[in-house]
Amino acid sequence: MAEVKLTKTELRVQQLKLDRLQKYLPTLQLKKAMLQVEVNQAQAEIEGLRSDFSTAHGNVGRYCSLFTDRHAPDLFSAVNIVEVQTSFENIAGVDIPLFEGVVFETSGYSLFDTPIWFETAIEGVKDLLTAREKIKIAEEKKRLLEKELREVSIRVNLFEKILIPRAQQNIKKIKIFLGDQQLAAVSQAKVAKKKIQMRNEGKGR
Repeated sequence: MAEVKLTKTELRVQQLKLDRLQKYLPTLQLKKAMLQVEVNQAQAEIEGLRSDFSTAHGNVGRYCSLFTDRHAPDLFSAVNIVEVQTSFENIAGVDIPLFEGVVFETSGYSLFDTPIWFETAIEGVKDLLTAREKIKIAEEKKRLLEKELREVSIRVNLFEKILIPRAQQNIKKIKIFLGDQQLAAVSQAKVAKKKIQMRNEGKGR
């Protein structure tokens, strides 16, 4: 850290710096609080989606005993994801992915050549895969929010524990130095005035 200059100009610079830091700190603190709320909500969302996934998994599990049928088609091979559609929303300065939907490949199986339960099982697998993709996007959303929260927290700590105290310390140091200089100048002026008075009194005798 460079040694601060003990001048009136530097005093003004440090005062302006402190003023800017103190004005910007509340904005950072507010952003940190907002991000913390969003992270908590994202975690709650993930937990809800995992519950949905468990439900969907249980629904598909009811067909497990039917998968052993050698004549039954491969259920999972009949369901292929073409695209997971997402959009983005800016939250507290962060572009966050939002789940929009899942596009599945058009199935090529014949309804006449498959068991009557197959269509329902297909929908169950689609629900399961959709629930999985929702979790993935929600986890990415939480990761991005947590990353931004860490960065903002570092900046808040930097302001609160280093930059603002340092500026305050510099201002105090400069003021003390300038005050001492002023006192010394006043003392010197008094001594010089007294000497002049003594000289004048000596000449008048």
